[in-house]
Amino acid sequence: MRRQISHVPPLHQPHDGHVTPGVDASPPVAYVLPRWHGSAPCNTCGDDEMMFRTLTRATLAAALALGALATSATAELLETRLAALLGQERAAIGMVPHSRLSALTAPPTPVARKVATAEGTIAYDSAFLADQPGADGGAQWECLTEALYFEARGETVRGMFAVGEVILNRVDSARFPDDVCAVVTQGTGQLYACQFTFTCDGSPETVHEPQAWATVGKVARLLMDGTAPGDLTNGATYYHTRAVSPRWARVFPRTTTIGSHHFYRQG
Repeated sequence: MRRQISHVPPLHQPHDGHVTPGVDASPPVAYVLPRWHGSAPCNTCGDDEMMFRTLTRATLAAALALGALATSATAELLETRLAALLGQERAAIGMVPHSRLSALTAPPTPVARKVATAEGTIAYDSAFLADQPGADGGAQWECLTEALYFEARGETVRGMFAVGEVILNRVDSARFPDDVCAVVTQGTGQLYACQFTFTCDGSPETVHEPQAWATVGKVARLLMDGTAPGDLTNGATYYHTRAVSPRWARVFPRTTTIGSHHFYRQG
Protein backbone atom coordinates (compact mmCIF):
# COMPACT_ATOMS: atom_id res chain seq x y z
CA MET A 1 0.00 0.00 0.00
CA ARG A 2 1.58 3.26 -1.13
CA ARG A 3 1.11 6.41 0.87
CA GLN A 4 0.67 10.04 -0.01
CA ILE A 5 1.39 12.77 2.48
CA SER A 6 -0.69 15.89 2.60
CA HIS A 7 0.22 18.94 4.56
CA VAL A 8 -2.49 20.86 6.37
CA PRO A 9 -2.16 24.59 5.84
CA PRO A 10 -1.75 26.73 8.97
CA LEU A 11 -4.98 27.51 10.76
CA HIS A 12 -5.99 31.11 11.32
CA GLN A 13 -5.14 32.51 14.76
CA PRO A 14 -6.26 36.00 15.89
CA HIS A 15 -3.57 38.66 16.36
CA ASP A 16 -4.51 39.26 20.00
CA GLY A 17 -3.36 35.76 20.98
CA HIS A 18 -6.87 34.64 21.94
CA VAL A 19 -7.95 31.32 20.48
CA THR A 20 -11.33 31.53 18.84
CA PRO A 21 -13.67 28.74 19.97
CA GLY A 22 -13.99 25.97 17.36
CA VAL A 23 -10.74 26.97 15.68
CA ASP A 24 -7.73 24.74 16.12
CA ALA A 25 -4.64 26.68 17.04
CA SER A 26 -2.30 23.71 16.64
CA PRO A 27 0.76 24.00 14.44
CA PRO A 28 0.71 22.51 10.98
CA VAL A 29 0.73 18.68 10.98
CA ALA A 30 1.02 15.97 8.39
CA TYR A 31 -1.26 12.93 8.18
CA VAL A 32 -1.12 9.76 6.15
CA LEU A 33 -3.91 8.82 3.78
CA PRO A 34 -3.96 5.05 3.16
CA ARG A 35 -4.43 3.90 -0.34
CA TRP A 36 -6.06 0.49 -0.55
CA HIS A 37 -4.42 -2.08 -2.75
CA GLY A 38 -6.12 -2.36 -6.08
CA SER A 39 -8.05 0.91 -5.80
CA ALA A 40 -7.46 3.81 -8.10
CA PRO A 41 -6.42 7.14 -6.67
CA CYS A 42 -9.12 9.76 -6.31
CA ASN A 43 -7.71 12.66 -8.35
CA THR A 44 -10.82 14.73 -7.87
CA CYS A 45 -11.17 14.26 -4.09
CA GLY A 46 -10.23 17.06 -1.75
CA ASP A 47 -8.28 16.57 1.43
CA ASP A 48 -11.41 16.56 3.61
CA GLU A 49 -13.13 13.98 1.43
CA MET A 50 -10.06 11.77 1.43
CA MET A 51 -9.96 11.98 5.21
CA PHE A 52 -13.68 11.06 5.42
CA ARG A 53 -13.21 8.04 3.20
CA THR A 54 -10.27 6.90 5.25
CA LEU A 55 -12.13 7.21 8.54
CA THR A 56 -15.17 5.39 7.09
CA ARG A 57 -13.03 2.47 6.02
CA ALA A 58 -11.34 2.34 9.39
CA THR A 59 -14.69 2.43 11.21
CA LEU A 60 -16.11 -0.38 9.07
CA ALA A 61 -13.04 -2.52 9.64
CA ALA A 62 -13.28 -1.95 13.38
CA ALA A 63 -16.99 -2.87 13.41
CA LEU A 64 -16.33 -6.10 11.53
CA ALA A 65 -13.53 -6.99 13.91
CA LEU A 66 -15.73 -6.32 16.94
CA GLY A 67 -18.55 -8.43 15.44
CA ALA A 68 -16.20 -11.34 14.90
CA LEU A 69 -14.92 -11.03 18.46
CA ALA A 70 -18.49 -10.91 19.82
CA THR A 71 -19.49 -14.03 17.83
CA SER A 72 -16.43 -15.88 19.04
CA ALA A 73 -17.08 -14.82 22.62
CA THR A 74 -20.73 -15.95 22.40
CA ALA A 75 -19.73 -19.36 21.03
CA GLU A 76 -17.14 -19.79 23.77
CA LEU A 77 -19.71 -18.80 26.42
CA LEU A 78 -22.27 -21.31 25.10
CA GLU A 79 -19.64 -24.02 24.99
CA THR A 80 -18.64 -23.28 28.57
CA ARG A 81 -22.24 -23.36 29.80
CA LEU A 82 -22.99 -26.59 27.93
CA ALA A 83 -19.94 -28.25 29.41
CA ALA A 84 -21.05 -27.15 32.87
CA LEU A 85 -24.57 -28.56 32.35
CA LEU A 86 -23.20 -31.88 31.12
CA GLY A 87 -20.96 -32.03 34.13
CA GLN A 88 -23.90 -31.43 36.45
CA GLU A 89 -25.89 -34.15 34.69
CA ARG A 90 -23.06 -36.66 35.09
CA ALA A 91 -22.74 -35.76 38.75
CA ALA A 92 -26.50 -36.20 39.29
CA ILE A 93 -26.53 -39.58 37.53
CA GLY A 94 -23.57 -40.65 39.65
CA MET A 95 -25.65 -40.08 42.79
CA VAL A 96 -28.40 -42.51 41.63
CA PRO A 97 -27.94 -46.08 42.95
CA HIS A 98 -26.99 -48.56 40.25
CA SER A 99 -30.02 -50.77 40.98
CA ARG A 100 -32.38 -47.82 40.60
CA LEU A 101 -30.70 -46.70 37.36
CA SER A 102 -30.99 -50.22 35.94
CA ALA A 103 -34.68 -50.33 36.83
CA LEU A 104 -35.30 -46.98 35.13
CA THR A 105 -33.50 -47.93 31.91
CA ALA A 106 -34.67 -51.55 31.62
CA PRO A 107 -37.28 -52.33 28.91
CA PRO A 108 -40.80 -52.96 30.20
CA THR A 109 -41.75 -56.53 31.07
CA PRO A 110 -44.48 -57.94 28.79
CA VAL A 111 -47.75 -58.39 30.62
CA ALA A 112 -50.07 -61.27 29.83
CA ARG A 113 -53.34 -60.17 28.27
CA LYS A 114 -56.15 -60.27 30.81
CA VAL A 115 -59.88 -60.22 30.22
CA ALA A 116 -62.05 -58.54 32.81
CA THR A 117 -65.12 -60.42 34.01
CA ALA A 118 -67.70 -59.93 36.72
CA GLU A 119 -65.92 -62.47 38.93
CA GLY A 120 -62.35 -61.30 38.36
CA THR A 121 -59.79 -61.65 35.64
CA ILE A 122 -58.61 -64.39 33.33
CA ALA A 123 -55.05 -64.50 32.07
CA TYR A 124 -54.65 -66.95 29.23
CA ASP A 125 -51.30 -68.35 30.30
CA SER A 126 -49.89 -71.35 32.17
CA ALA A 127 -48.94 -69.31 35.23
CA PHE A 128 -52.55 -68.27 35.73
CA LEU A 129 -53.79 -71.86 35.53
CA ALA A 130 -51.04 -73.05 37.87
CA ASP A 131 -52.32 -70.60 40.49
CA GLN A 132 -55.87 -71.97 40.28
CA PRO A 133 -57.02 -74.56 42.81
CA GLY A 134 -57.48 -78.16 41.73
CA ALA A 135 -60.81 -78.69 39.97
CA ASP A 136 -63.41 -81.39 40.09
CA GLY A 137 -67.12 -81.74 39.44
CA GLY A 138 -69.97 -83.91 38.30
CA ALA A 139 -70.68 -85.69 35.04
CA GLN A 140 -71.00 -82.50 32.95
CA TRP A 141 -67.62 -81.25 34.16
CA GLU A 142 -66.04 -84.65 33.50
CA CYS A 143 -67.43 -84.77 29.95
CA LEU A 144 -66.05 -81.30 29.19
CA THR A 145 -62.70 -82.16 30.79
CA GLU A 146 -62.47 -85.37 28.74
CA ALA A 147 -63.23 -83.49 25.51
CA LEU A 148 -60.58 -80.87 26.28
CA TYR A 149 -58.03 -83.55 27.18
CA PHE A 150 -58.39 -85.47 23.91
CA GLU A 151 -59.11 -82.51 21.64
CA ALA A 152 -56.93 -79.70 23.00
CA ARG A 153 -54.41 -80.72 25.66
CA GLY A 154 -51.55 -79.91 23.29
CA GLU A 155 -52.92 -76.43 22.57
CA THR A 156 -52.00 -73.16 24.21
CA VAL A 157 -54.09 -72.11 27.20
CA ARG A 158 -56.04 -69.80 24.92
CA GLY A 159 -56.61 -72.70 22.52
CA MET A 160 -57.97 -74.89 25.34
CA PHE A 161 -60.47 -72.24 26.36
CA ALA A 162 -61.48 -71.75 22.71
CA VAL A 163 -62.32 -75.44 22.20
CA GLY A 164 -64.28 -75.44 25.45
CA GLU A 165 -66.22 -72.39 24.26
CA VAL A 166 -67.37 -74.25 21.15
CA ILE A 167 -68.82 -77.06 23.26
CA LEU A 168 -70.69 -74.63 25.52
CA ASN A 169 -71.86 -72.60 22.51
CA ARG A 170 -73.43 -75.79 21.17
CA VAL A 171 -75.17 -76.39 24.49
CA ASP A 172 -76.68 -72.90 24.17
CA SER A 173 -77.71 -73.45 20.52
CA ALA A 174 -81.08 -74.90 19.51
CA ARG A 175 -79.32 -76.94 16.80
CA PHE A 176 -77.52 -79.16 19.33
CA PRO A 177 -78.31 -81.08 22.55
CA ASP A 178 -78.77 -79.03 25.67
CA ASP A 179 -76.16 -80.60 27.97
CA VAL A 180 -72.40 -81.04 27.74
CA CYS A 181 -72.24 -84.83 27.70
CA ALA A 182 -74.88 -85.09 24.95
CA VAL A 183 -73.02 -82.54 22.84
CA VAL A 184 -69.67 -84.32 23.28
CA THR A 185 -71.03 -87.80 22.46
CA GLN A 186 -73.38 -86.76 19.66
CA GLY A 187 -73.24 -89.14 16.69
CA THR A 188 -71.24 -91.79 18.48
CA GLY A 189 -71.95 -95.31 17.25
CA GLN A 190 -70.29 -95.38 13.86
CA LEU A 191 -66.58 -95.15 13.13
CA TYR A 192 -65.60 -91.55 12.47
CA ALA A 193 -69.26 -90.55 12.29
CA CYS A 194 -69.39 -88.23 15.26
CA GLN A 195 -68.95 -84.61 16.24
CA PHE A 196 -65.74 -85.11 18.26
CA THR A 197 -63.36 -87.62 16.75
CA PHE A 198 -62.00 -89.06 19.99
CA THR A 199 -65.44 -90.57 20.73
CA CYS A 200 -65.58 -92.60 17.50
CA ASP A 201 -62.01 -93.29 16.39
CA GLY A 202 -62.01 -96.82 17.76
CA SER A 203 -59.41 -96.07 20.47
CA PRO A 204 -60.19 -96.27 24.19
CA GLU A 205 -60.34 -92.96 26.06
CA THR A 206 -57.46 -93.64 28.41
CA VAL A 207 -55.77 -90.79 30.27
CA HIS A 208 -51.98 -91.19 30.23
CA GLU A 209 -51.07 -87.63 31.26
CA PRO A 210 -52.52 -86.83 34.68
CA GLN A 211 -50.92 -83.39 34.79
CA ALA A 212 -52.55 -82.44 31.49
CA TRP A 213 -55.86 -83.79 32.82
CA ALA A 214 -55.54 -81.56 35.90
CA THR A 215 -54.83 -78.54 33.69
CA VAL A 216 -57.78 -79.00 31.32
CA GLY A 217 -59.95 -79.77 34.34
CA LYS A 218 -59.24 -76.26 35.63
CA VAL A 219 -60.17 -74.82 32.23
CA ALA A 220 -63.44 -76.78 32.24
CA ARG A 221 -64.25 -75.57 35.74
CA LEU A 222 -63.64 -71.90 34.86
CA LEU A 223 -65.78 -72.23 31.73
CA MET A 224 -68.69 -73.95 33.44
CA ASP A 225 -68.61 -71.56 36.39
CA GLY A 226 -68.85 -68.61 34.01
CA THR A 227 -65.55 -67.16 35.22
CA ALA A 228 -64.16 -67.17 31.69
CA PRO A 229 -65.86 -64.54 29.51
CA GLY A 230 -66.46 -66.95 26.61
CA ASP A 231 -65.75 -64.47 23.80
CA LEU A 232 -62.59 -65.87 22.24
CA THR A 233 -64.29 -67.49 19.24
CA ASN A 234 -67.06 -64.99 18.49
CA GLY A 235 -69.82 -67.55 18.98
CA ALA A 236 -68.21 -70.40 17.02
CA THR A 237 -69.96 -73.77 17.01
CA TYR A 238 -67.46 -75.64 14.79
CA TYR A 239 -63.70 -75.98 14.55
CA HIS A 240 -61.13 -78.12 12.77
CA THR A 241 -57.37 -78.43 12.73
CA ARG A 242 -55.35 -76.71 10.04
CA ALA A 243 -54.33 -80.12 8.72
CA VAL A 244 -57.80 -80.88 7.31
CA SER A 245 -60.37 -79.05 5.18
CA PRO A 246 -63.91 -80.36 5.73
CA ARG A 247 -66.67 -79.51 3.27
CA TRP A 248 -68.64 -77.41 5.75
CA ALA A 249 -65.61 -75.12 6.21
CA ARG A 250 -66.39 -73.69 2.76
CA VAL A 251 -69.95 -72.89 3.83
CA PHE A 252 -69.77 -71.53 7.37
CA PRO A 253 -68.06 -68.20 8.02
CA ARG A 254 -64.75 -68.44 9.86
CA THR A 255 -64.73 -66.41 13.05
CA THR A 256 -61.10 -66.74 14.12
CA THR A 257 -57.99 -68.91 14.23
CA ILE A 258 -56.41 -69.80 17.57
CA GLY A 259 -53.43 -72.10 17.81
CA SER A 260 -53.82 -75.03 15.40
CA HIS A 261 -57.60 -74.65 14.98
CA HIS A 262 -59.85 -72.63 12.68
CA PHE A 263 -63.22 -71.70 14.20
CA TYR A 264 -66.57 -71.26 12.41
CA ARG A 265 -70.09 -70.17 13.25
CA GLN A 266 -73.09 -71.78 11.58
CA GLY A 267 -75.20 -69.08 9.97
